[in-house]
Amino acid sequence: MAELEHNYNEDSIRSLEPREHIRLRPGMYIGKLGDGSSADDGIYILVKEVIDNSIDEHVMGFGKTIDIKISDHKVQVRDYGRGIPLGKVIDCVSKINTGGKYDSKAFQKSVGLNGVGTKAVNALSSYFRIQSVRDGKVKAAEFERGVLTEDLEIQDSSQRNGTLTVFTPDDTIFKNYQYNPEYLENQIWNYVYLNAGLTINFNGKKYYSENGLLDLLRNKSDEESMRYPIIHLKGPDIEMALSHGNDYGEEYYSFVNGQYTTMGGTHLAAFRTAIVKTIREVYKKDYDAADIRASIIGAISLRVQEPVFESQTKTKLGSIDMGPDGPTVNAYINDFIKEHLDNYLRKNSETFEALKKRIEQSERERKDMAGVKKLANQRAKKANLHNRKLRDCRLHFNEDKHENALLSTLFITEGDSASGSITKSRNVDTEAVFSLRGKPLNCYGLKKKVVYENEEFNLLQHALNIEEGLENLRYNRVVIATDADVDGMHIRLLLLTFFLQFFPDLVRNGHVFILETPLFRVRNKKETIYCYNETEKQVAIQKLGKRPEITRFKGLGEISPDEFGKFIGDNIKLKPVILQKDTTIQKILSYYMGKNTPERQNFIIDNLKIEKDIVEEIYA
Repeated sequence: MAELEHNYNEDSIRSLEPREHIRLRPGMYIGKLGDGSSADDGIYILVKEVIDNSIDEHVMGFGKTIDIKISDHKVQVRDYGRGIPLGKVIDCVSKINTGGKYDSKAFQKSVGLNGVGTKAVNALSSYFRIQSVRDGKVKAAEFERGVLTEDLEIQDSSQRNGTLTVFTPDDTIFKNYQYNPEYLENQIWNYVYLNAGLTINFNGKKYYSENGLLDLLRNKSDEESMRYPIIHLKGPDIEMALSHGNDYGEEYYSFVNGQYTTMGGTHLAAFRTAIVKTIREVYKKDYDAADIRASIIGAISLRVQEPVFESQTKTKLGSIDMGPDGPTVNAYINDFIKEHLDNYLRKNSETFEALKKRIEQSERERKDMAGVKKLANQRAKKANLHNRKLRDCRLHFNEDKHENALLSTLFITEGDSASGSITKSRNVDTEAVFSLRGKPLNCYGLKKKVVYENEEFNLLQHALNIEEGLENLRYNRVVIATDADVDGMHIRLLLLTFFLQFFPDLVRNGHVFILETPLFRVRNKKETIYCYNETEKQVAIQKLGKRPEITRFKGLGEISPDEFGKFIGDNIKLKPVILQKDTTIQKILSYYMGKNTPERQNFIIDNLKIEKDIVEEIYA
């Protein structure tokens, strides 16, 4: 103790340069690092920070096109805006608190206001190049991990005005990362939905939206299943779209100044409240808020002067005012919806009646479920007293529940041996385990009442804390961990059916993953290689030579806790469950879990040989 006290002196105090601080504490600037398996991983935040600058140029009326290329780990973004003033090119990408967005006349209602974005990208990239073309002149500079390596002279240029940014994320910080094309495409679509007249060329494909949020809802849902045509309303600094479907849960897309606020915030809370208030007034009936919002799909976009976000990643709006001299966000949204949604419903009688029927249907279902729900909640509380199904993580015993949810993971597995291996090898601070007993019920086509009647489902929804929606979700990542055999695949499918049927928001918002574990272990006395498929196994055999020992893992329980720790730690391989843009939940469920249609029979026949080979490999 005396030695520790002696070592704490003036030499213990360090002052870090901004670049050093970004690299030492990257999470403060870009959220969690990740490997690209989650849509909010740091590598996507880097891309977003660069594109945001180009979007702000477009919003100010400069540049109708943005060209983006992402190949392997290299990212290129070229806009055709005004270009960074040539004398400040280096400062704008390397000096904290430097940028044009502090000048409210040069940038109105932009996304980034703190002068950190591209500086963080620069500091966290092994290679970073910035080039600005402005009025026949070009200035470029190159950096390595935030350190200037090339300061090129200003030269004449015949190129169009604008800015080119090229970077490669530093693989010493973002380990084993890979860009998911579907996540990137979703990012691109959101940008064009929110910026009329903007064209984005991404890896050779053109992205453009004619109708903004109306297009967004059309692409995110099945219009045929909508209870009434999408309501699309626009006003100064605000746009909204709204309808009701047949899926459980609430589905929202919220944006501020073109930024997708995945965690919602002030504007989304005001949007949800204003919808309930207006509908009650229109129908002159005090409907329960849950009945009004059940099965809703909505989107809202707001333009706010000098927005305040709750983190550097800008996923949650904290602003309470539209601007220094403007109304509150809550009042602005409420007044707009009260006037325009009220007028729309009164002028469109068919929509008026369809919405009323949808609300009354939800009301009947809620009342029918009330008794079962009460008994199920009592059983869940008793089970929690001696619940061996859930082995929780330590984070949830701390005070900051929201922050803990972002950091935590829940593994759902089946059987004592598998859950035992994961439990012993997990990170007890951030990783929890939920153990299933046998195969879950096939709940396709069943009413939500079954969630409360089935003990496994009831305890699982309470473990996740998603009974009333995702606002209190306890785990950011919900990982299905099943054996790599036919039974394991079946359990995986049944769990996905449960989530898609009753809690689709969990999947839509990118919280559900499949754990990939190695199928083979190839080793000799000097080296051990874990292989995830047959090709990797053959490569490992060639590398080790001389008849190495080969083990086929048929189940998770066969992998020892010591080995399992290698697959759920830094080197974890997660496959995200992503809903395709042109595929609806009902189509997915009816195809895989519905009656054996000719379409599915033909699929099975066409893939019979492949399936046979898979089964033979599994049991080899």
